[in-house]
This record gives sequence, structure tokens and C-alpha cells, in this order.
Amino acid sequence: MASKVSLSKGTRDFGPEQVAKRQYIINIIRETFELFGFQPLETPAIEKLSTLTGKYGDEGDALLFKLLRSGDYLRKADDELLKNRDYKKLLPALTERGLRFDLTVPFARFVVS
Repeated sequence: MASKVSLSKGTRDFGPEQVAKRQYIINIIRETFELFGFQPLETPAIEKLSTLTGKYGDEGDALLFKLLRSGDYLRKADDELLKNRDYKKLLPALTERGLRFDLTVPFARFVVS
């Protein structure tokens, strides 16, 4: 049986016409900002969880995509927490990075650095 090809929930593709329209609008915004002296800045999509958590509130923390540690990510996990499936307490042992979902916190980190 062939598997069904689909996108991850909450994502979508943009075709050439949509991309062209989006780029047109983005270029107008970029040019306008540059007229007033603003300069472009890019921050990594991945940040330390300690930088991201607690900055958006509980609701925001729930929206963070947490990335498992590389390699043997269960090495530092407590066996009892694993057995009891206590994910909130397990999280620090399993991950230390997450994907940002906006630029507010990464921008503040950049400025402070």
C-alpha cells in the first residue's frame, strides 16, 4: 500500500505566483525601512531553550518546538521520570534548544550580546 504524501500540520506550500506577490510586498517594506536607516538582521532559527522559555508566558512556552539533543539524548534522562512519563521534568535532560517562532526574544538576545 502506498503512503499518502502530505504536509505537516500547520504548514503549507506557496506556489510561484504567491511567492512573487509575497516578495513584492516584502521588498516594498524592506525598501521603506531602509529609507529610514534600518539595516537587515538575521538570527538563527534555533535558540537555547533557556533564552526562549519564560519569555512568552505559559502559552508561548507550549508553542515552542523543542529539539532533542544530538546522539544519545536519553543518556542524561532519569529512569524513574522516563518510567512515569513525567515529560515536564524530563525535558531539561532531553533538550536544550528550540525553534523560535518570532523574532522578539532572539532580537533582544542579539542586542544584549
